[in-house]
Amino acid sequence: MKSKFKYLFFLLPLVATNSCTKLDETVYSRFVAENYYNSKNEVLSAVLRPYTHANAWTTPGQNGWWRVSELSADQLAWPVKGIDGQDGGNWIRDHYHQWTNDDDAVWNPWNLMWWGLGLCNQPIENLEKRSLAQMGITQAEKDAYVAELKLFRDFTLLKIMDLWGNVPVATTVGELNIPTKSRTEVFNFLEADIKENLEKVPVLSPTMVGRMSKAGAYAMLVELYLNAAKWTGTARWDDCIATCDKLMAGQGGGQAGAVALDPNIVDTYSPRNSTKSKEILLSITYDPPKGSSAPQWPGDFYHFNQRQINGSTRTGNNGVIVIPGVYDGFFKNTDLRKKEWFLIGPQYVYGTTTPVTGTSGREYFQQPLIFVDNVRKNKSLQPGQDPNTLPSNMTTGEENSGVRFNKYKLGLTTDAANYQAVDWSLYRLTWVYFAKAEALMRKNNGVATQDAVDLINACKKRSFAAADWATEAYTPATLTMDELLKERGREFIFEGFRRQDLIRFDKFVSTAWWDHTPSNDKNKELLPIPNRQITLNPGLKQNAGY
Repeated sequence: MKSKFKYLFFLLPLVATNSCTKLDETVYSRFVAENYYNSKNEVLSAVLRPYTHANAWTTPGQNGWWRVSELSADQLAWPVKGIDGQDGGNWIRDHYHQWTNDDDAVWNPWNLMWWGLGLCNQPIENLEKRSLAQMGITQAEKDAYVAELKLFRDFTLLKIMDLWGNVPVATTVGELNIPTKSRTEVFNFLEADIKENLEKVPVLSPTMVGRMSKAGAYAMLVELYLNAAKWTGTARWDDCIATCDKLMAGQGGGQAGAVALDPNIVDTYSPRNSTKSKEILLSITYDPPKGSSAPQWPGDFYHFNQRQINGSTRTGNNGVIVIPGVYDGFFKNTDLRKKEWFLIGPQYVYGTTTPVTGTSGREYFQQPLIFVDNVRKNKSLQPGQDPNTLPSNMTTGEENSGVRFNKYKLGLTTDAANYQAVDWSLYRLTWVYFAKAEALMRKNNGVATQDAVDLINACKKRSFAAADWATEAYTPATLTMDELLKERGREFIFEGFRRQDLIRFDKFVSTAWWDHTPSNDKNKELLPIPNRQITLNPGLKQNAGY
């Protein structure tokens, strides 16, 4: 079934253009349902289309939810490196929280995400326009498809609410001038809709990999309840804990047998993680060996010559780096994640001792490529000059600036049956463990209970050798709220949650990092509604401060 998912989206022509998410007079492109929906395969193709689109905004590679969620936070950045990375200043404005109402850094995520929501609403409506016999499906299958689409629409709207807060709730195609709802109203709609449809979808299983199941639905509720105090003003810690317990007890199912923490820090991110990882609850799925699309995230992370480093075919735009100081400031040398999830220092052609060299036209052309934990023009260093006196900011990078991503692995081209077949996790069980631990601590006035300590230790233990673990295990005294946030940063680096975490911990606009000076402006916890959208839909209301 998983391979069928990865083929079927080709069957249905794209029915949405950029206009289909503008919430205006040309909100959604209509099409005649009877031209499609003539078989179960065509129905399933329409049901699965929103997932293929979600690749564009949930994962690195395009300017969607992931980029603004990570590039505005304290761990990752996309600085200018010599002649590369200016990109209209989008990533600079993300980093300094200097968004404008007409900024592409704001408009592009808005466009991609509302487009995705429209791709859920279209088949929900069209499934009502054809008889079961015409579509070749049963009533039970139809009900499950509609519930699945509604839940993935909820996932999309949840992430829209995460970025913009006060937004419309669009549940039909072609509705004009949809008014802005308060964040609390959107939250309440999502909670009710998820609960209504949760029991109508299957549990997670090998046939539901990459699709919305009970596991994904429960995980959405966890995200709502974890952020409820910030998003609505009313804490929901008990609900968060209870929903985490359901997932931990296996009530949402599992993609590779019974759900469980993965035993190491590799299986979750390696080829065929859909069959190796027991902890992934919802993912964007890829299987190029079987004809589906390849991951897009190398474009954001990989160097121009990355194929030589990895023994692969993929390169990138030499873009996203780890902010200076995070690599050593967050990770101890004994932390296995520090070695496994990053690239630093001299780079070599895979399997050899031959240095990879820099790229033509850049600072290190025909010289060894050495990734460094700083962003400064080291080529300009004068004899005897202290390198720390060089300016370091979002415009002073060179080709080799920054520690690089190595968390997910594409595999080797020599392993053709598995190469690039690595799914991107949207929710995983470790995140649920952390959510429950945080809820327990917040219920206890920010003090760790033993249950919270045990939850975090169960996850963290995988990152240390047995000989080092005795001195690394948390106790109720050492697991403070600040340390919990830092451990979240270690465990979930690159995964898209950092902006949300900083906001929930009241650090996003009040904390300095690298060259980022805090604004202390709470309005920056939300993005502005794009002006071009407000012009088209007078029902939209701009967020405060913009």
